[in-house]
Amino acid sequence: MRRAALPVLALALGCATSTTRAPAPTPAPAANSPASAAPAVSSSHLPPIPLDTGKLALRVVYPAQGDVIDARDSSFLFGTTGNGKATLSINGAPVQVWPNGTWLAWLALPPDSVMRFDLVARTATDSALLSYQVPRTRRFVPPAAPVWLDSLSIYPRGRVWWPASEWLPVGVRAAAGAEVRIRWPNGNTTPLVADTRPEEIPDAIRAFDRDSTRLNAPPAVTRYTGAVRGNAVGLPMGPAVGASAPSCPAPPGVGGCTPIVGDSAGPLIEAIQGVDTVRARWPVQITLLDSTPQVIMLDDDTARTGKTDRITVGRTRPGATYNWFFPTGTRAPVNGRIGNELRLALSRTSDAWVSVVDAVPLPVGLPNVRATVGSVTLTPGARFLSLRIPLSSRVPFQVVEDAKRLTLRLYGTAGDVNWIRYGGTDTLIAAMSADQPSTDETDLVVDLAHPVWGYRTSWSGSDLLLDIRRPPAIQKSKPLAGRRIVVDPGHPPAGATGPSGFREAEANLAVALQLRDLLAQAGAEVIMTRTTDSAVDLYPRTRLADSVDAELLISIHNNALPDGVEPWRNNGSSVFYNTPRSIPLAMAVQRALVRYLGLRDLGVGRGDLALVRPTWMPSILSEGLFMMIPDQEAALRSREGQALYARAVFEGIQSFLVERAGM
Repeated sequence: MRRAALPVLALALGCATSTTRAPAPTPAPAANSPASAAPAVSSSHLPPIPLDTGKLALRVVYPAQGDVIDARDSSFLFGTTGNGKATLSINGAPVQVWPNGTWLAWLALPPDSVMRFDLVARTATDSALLSYQVPRTRRFVPPAAPVWLDSLSIYPRGRVWWPASEWLPVGVRAAAGAEVRIRWPNGNTTPLVADTRPEEIPDAIRAFDRDSTRLNAPPAVTRYTGAVRGNAVGLPMGPAVGASAPSCPAPPGVGGCTPIVGDSAGPLIEAIQGVDTVRARWPVQITLLDSTPQVIMLDDDTARTGKTDRITVGRTRPGATYNWFFPTGTRAPVNGRIGNELRLALSRTSDAWVSVVDAVPLPVGLPNVRATVGSVTLTPGARFLSLRIPLSSRVPFQVVEDAKRLTLRLYGTAGDVNWIRYGGTDTLIAAMSADQPSTDETDLVVDLAHPVWGYRTSWSGSDLLLDIRRPPAIQKSKPLAGRRIVVDPGHPPAGATGPSGFREAEANLAVALQLRDLLAQAGAEVIMTRTTDSAVDLYPRTRLADSVDAELLISIHNNALPDGVEPWRNNGSSVFYNTPRSIPLAMAVQRALVRYLGLRDLGVGRGDLALVRPTWMPSILSEGLFMMIPDQEAALRSREGQALYARAVFEGIQSFLVERAGM
């Protein structure tokens, strides 16, 4: 259901403006209090907020029309009254109004699936009412019944391809104390047992909430787990893959067998308590894989759009964060599928999950991908050194970066590295070595004399090239002179919005343009990913930085919190990085942000974000202020506030370069 915003009464007032500072903060209420009246921390370095005594008109900016709140017990709303002298209450609880008329409320959520919030604003001469309805994410609520079963919690679901000899985990939520089991089409059953692990904490709480008490979860006594394997339950083995089974069509994206268990005649999940039983169909199609290999080639542009980065990401489990980055053309055998993700056998001990849409099937029956690593050669160049690794196939690989070391792990390989040729006594290289940590994994290790500045990989036929970037020559007295820096004003598309309706994309651009001017005045060559309020996708931004040979990539952002995270104690300044080479830059900018803006120090964090993943240069993403906090949004609207943010990032960059000049 779409919520409706219904203004009941709004009387017009004349408009006048003056300037005043935000009211002194008062302690924030407890997380589950009906509403929050004031912030817990003062933004003492931010410019004053102009007073707005305009027309009283209630507006909820977030959640906007069509949004759904995804929180369990409490969350936030924010918007504007149109008048900074107004008082505001929501569902009877007082909410602070800032001088420019904006407000932010932390509320206990009504229990309804469509929640109603009644807003009342008043001035000395006027009043306005707004009844606002917001849907919430639907969650299973156990019924008042002796036995129940949550059919949406059954895992796995959809298409599953699994080796006949390997156990497949199964899970479901059901009533405590019930007997839970899988009933197969042939009448056999497989029991599931109660799993008393603690309830999972939402990712948003783990990532953004500073209140450690919210990480204490009660035991989950309603989860049941088990495992099934092959034809142990009496199911017939599926036909073999490939030419030995011509009647077995290949599933889309990869070769394989027709499902042996389908929705129409598939298994049931049963929960039994005394004489009461509930059942749910297990929405799964299981294909048992035999030992005939299926090899795929990775290609992230199977739709042929020409707008991708030619990289397929690999995950440690379905739905997990990125861990591998496989260039187009990489080959690997498939040894499983759950839903829309394939499991690749990188080696005998390492698996990676990739999207099924990035997999191009190769002829069924090709042997598993295996390659020999030959003698490697290092070729020094003016801007970078290139390490050429001869391989007999484009196998999966991973580069692991330490402060002064790069380790290239080649999966599905046997090392025959008879020679490691340095190509001269280059001062950047301290040592190189090769190792075979397992029977089908080879490590090539490059130790550097200086901290890693950047690297990149590419295929040349079946040879893999690892280019290692030389650090730039930095003058300590003029650290920015000649430095080529890409400045990225984050968003649009997407981005946060503040209580007055100010968009993050606008704020980021204003700060980035001031940063550009500061850097240019200090002698840097600055390249912007955008200079107007226009949408630029993520990949063109990172591609630009790589194509112009940028020495630094700085992405300017302003923050917001996910539903269910209390805003007063969890706002502040932070900087994100992805790889070790960017930590010193992130630390330097974070110290300057805290010093200039005076907000809470949320620290530096590693983030799996597109703008900090490029490997050719140090790259950071700054989150200087929070769009949703009224006085911080007001600061971002002002030239003075934008200048504070830009100056902080500038000085952080300069401090980092001065430090690097001494190395």
